Amino acid sequence: MSEFNTLKPIGSIYEKSFEKLGSYTSKQESEKLVEFVCYCVNPNHFHFLLKQLNTDGIKKFMHRIGTGYTKYFNNKYKRSGNLFQRPFKSVHIDSNEYLLHLSAYINLNGRVHKLGSDTSKFSMSSWEEFIGNKNCFCEKSIILGQFNNILEYKNFTENSLNDILERREIKGILLE
Repeated sequence: MSEFNTLKPIGSIYEKSFEKLGSYTSKQESEKLVEFVCYCVNPNHFHFLLKQLNTDGIKKFMHRIGTGYTKYFNNKYKRSGNLFQRPFKSVHIDSNEYLLHLSAYINLNGRVHKLGSDTSKFSMSSWEEFIGNKNCFCEKSIILGQFNNILEYKNFTENSLNDILERREIKGILLE
């Protein structure tokens, strides 16, 4: 995700995957397209909460990650064609309440989809960064700056998750 987050082209990630560890230098020093607030990558879908830093930054980033990963995957597995069913979907965050609840939904998305009790086996998310157990990839201050401490945010996300799961269960019952 960080390799594609640059204004400058990065070349082929497939070819770079063969280079010896340490011989490839990241282009992180160049200007970024977006700032990651939080993310979750599941086996069959992903969610990014992004702050746009440049004109069309989100659009450019999503295009780069979509086409770049598709080329990498197709080369690696000697196949061709699309990997993704449809273009990415974006939603503008129009309120602070939505921002906070979306961060909870994304950070705990593995649990939303019930991928197991140890979601780290099935999904990769920024949750560990937010609760202080990992190095920082995301710009968390826009979220965590609104809480007195990490425990308060953790309680907020757990309550939000419970609400999400309740609504999903009610919706499932109504659809039966």
